[in-house]
Amino acid sequence: MAESVARVTRKAAQESAQKKLTIARAMADAIAHEMRTDPRVFVMGEDVGALGGVFGNTRGLIDEFGPERVRDTPISETGFIGAAVGAAMDGMRPIVELMFADFIGVCLDTVYNAAAKNCYFSGGNVNVPMVLMTATGGGYSDGGQHSQCLYGMFAHLPGMKVVVPSNSYDAKGLMTAAIRDPNPVIYMFHKRLQGMGWLGTEKGATVACPEAAYTVEIGKAKTVREGSDVTIVSLGLGVHLALHAADILAQEGVRAEVLDLRSLVPLDRDHVFKSVKKTGRLIVVDEDYMSYGVTGEIIATVAERDISVLKASPQRIAYPDIPVPYSRPMEYWALPSAEKIAAAYRKMGR
Repeated sequence: MAESVARVTRKAAQESAQKKLTIARAMADAIAHEMRTDPRVFVMGEDVGALGGVFGNTRGLIDEFGPERVRDTPISETGFIGAAVGAAMDGMRPIVELMFADFIGVCLDTVYNAAAKNCYFSGGNVNVPMVLMTATGGGYSDGGQHSQCLYGMFAHLPGMKVVVPSNSYDAKGLMTAAIRDPNPVIYMFHKRLQGMGWLGTEKGATVACPEAAYTVEIGKAKTVREGSDVTIVSLGLGVHLALHAADILAQEGVRAEVLDLRSLVPLDRDHVFKSVKKTGRLIVVDEDYMSYGVTGEIIATVAERDISVLKASPQRIAYPDIPVPYSRPMEYWALPSAEKIAAAYRKMGR
């Protein structure tokens, strides 16, 4: 009896133990746990080994698991992502890093016509349980080939799930869920939330995480700030901009509700509609391009379900349809900001 009680007490202590992590560290923690418990899990990509990933996502893994399970690859995205697809179809659970989302062009066929479709082509007999993690976002003068988000592009391709964490708690839980999922999952992390000193980071992205493994359900949005006057919907870095905008608007007597999508595929349309039905106003914030993207999809979701819940025309803050400038002043002119979000609300009127 005493031994049983002791076991329960130890388990409870382990589950309650928490530590504050950056998103990069949270991702590495989740990967390490799954590698310890499942020998099918391995990591591959450019500089994921000794360097620990350009953005720190795999730091320390090679020391524990060695080069057989943490594989540095040549600069050939088509080659190593293709290898990951094959390994997944053969029963492994690869985690492969596409260093920048912008590089999807050189391996799109492998992702779109193999990873996303092979389960369908096989009549559901062959799964592709792989995670493709990739960095998104600008704001640090890296030019048009290293600064895009491309959320809409990945979400537009059927056959894959797409997740975008805004904080380390979700980052760890979503990574664990992605690794365990039988489907290909695109895991998109924003560079300015990683906790890398040279990039800066949002303080709100670094939060306490349980030391034990846990999952965040893919396809479930979360209300991160309650309000009654307007719903602001975003993902990734945009969630923090929305929270800053809510602080600005609060000084004007406006109570903004902020929703973190967390997943683009599946998209939690019910959560979005429920919030907008309550507030009557909608602003969507997205660092991806304005046209044919997430902002339009969210607005269409509400309008198609019941346009009468809207008290004012929806507003969207997104990247203009131009290549990302290298010049920092020009880039920040184009990027979403808390001030732009607050101004969008003022256009709606009270």
